[in-house]
Amino acid sequence: MQSEPKASLVGEEYEVEVGPVAHGGHCIARTAEGQVLFVRHALPGERVVARVTDGEEGARFLRADAVRVLDASKDRVEAPCPFAGPGKCGGCDWQHAAPGAQRRLKAEVITEQLARLAGLTPEEAGWDGTVEPAPGDKVARGEAPAWRTRVQYAVDEQGRPGLRRHRSHEVEPIDHCLIAAPGVTELGVEKREWPQISTVEAIAATGSSDRQVVLTPRPGGRLPLVELDRPVSVLRVSEPRGRERTRLVHRVHGRPFVRERAAGRTWRVGEGGFWQVHPKAADVLVEAVMQGLMPRKGEMALDLYCGVGLFAGAIGERVGERGAVLGIESSKRAVEDARHNLQDLDRVRIEHGKVEQVLPRTGITEADLIVLDPPRAGAGKETVTRLAALGARRIAYVACDPAALARDLKYFREAGYAPRRTRAFDLFPVTHHVECVAILEPVAKRS
Repeated sequence: MQSEPKASLVGEEYEVEVGPVAHGGHCIARTAEGQVLFVRHALPGERVVARVTDGEEGARFLRADAVRVLDASKDRVEAPCPFAGPGKCGGCDWQHAAPGAQRRLKAEVITEQLARLAGLTPEEAGWDGTVEPAPGDKVARGEAPAWRTRVQYAVDEQGRPGLRRHRSHEVEPIDHCLIAAPGVTELGVEKREWPQISTVEAIAATGSSDRQVVLTPRPGGRLPLVELDRPVSVLRVSEPRGRERTRLVHRVHGRPFVRERAAGRTWRVGEGGFWQVHPKAADVLVEAVMQGLMPRKGEMALDLYCGVGLFAGAIGERVGERGAVLGIESSKRAVEDARHNLQDLDRVRIEHGKVEQVLPRTGITEADLIVLDPPRAGAGKETVTRLAALGARRIAYVACDPAALARDLKYFREAGYAPRRTRAFDLFPVTHHVECVAILEPVAKRS
């Protein structure tokens, strides 16, 4: 006998007191009946009317938007973007919070994740409890900084560019993204219609005049003739299964990649290659990793999930001719770029494949230093255990998700490594995202 379908609660409204912030860009509240609500567009301590956006009777929790603020927090500001708010663009979680409050909220999330998933206090993690802004990121109250150098626009059925709504495939059409870097905005993507196109990715390199736009057509769609506000040349690219994409390359260089400048080098990053989206992020993270690892001449190091070689290059320059660096990366395009970028450093070798598959095949049984910058899901227990067995004197863990970092720190503790120092950086202003760098040492060395 089939059970009766549970009634949807979408659209129901509750007047609630907003509790603490939670990971993911929302705060926790409870209805009068004790039902848990994850509420967006609210701040801790406020009293709001929350409208349910997802959930049904008997669910463990409901998702909701704060649609009316009855008692506002002193940290609340008017969102500067007209496309931010309930039911609109899902890209910016904290436009309604003052800049300092945004960083405090992120710090509270990191603290909670470390305690719940790793069993660590901030002191035990070597963290002073602060989230550091990027150099130069001084934003006035109620403003949104223009920092994002890579923006992927979704295109609706009418060909209008926009951004996805929260937890939805629906497109919120926009005519200007406040957090897009000037180099992205100047291309004029938002001013045009894009018939038969699914996504438009706009890229503005840091430290060079390179610009790139990547168009992905809808199934069966035709690629349009394009005129943008900055001169571009067109390169058509065949993808697997016969799908066609077009790269619009700025005529300054006319090549299917952009040149990024960071850590004293120029980096080739092809379409599909990962690069940090904040213009200061690469330098900030390299500095934090190098200060933590303190590489020595002649040491052997691993750079795992190495992308186009950012950390491998920085370490390779410091370990000298008698040293060695092995980088491992799963993206074939990124491996090609990394090998090109580091061709002047004979001591650096880049291997293609997944870390958990390639590392055992190398036969490496020990290393002096390890840096890992895994995807959002983290490295996982099996990889962490294998890394700990290599006996590195220091490990640098770069994390874009505090939950994944906390889980992996727990695995490292079980394998004999503990954080020496952890730093957190606000490299994604007005969103809930935060970047962390944890430096680990063998527990025996710390005791």
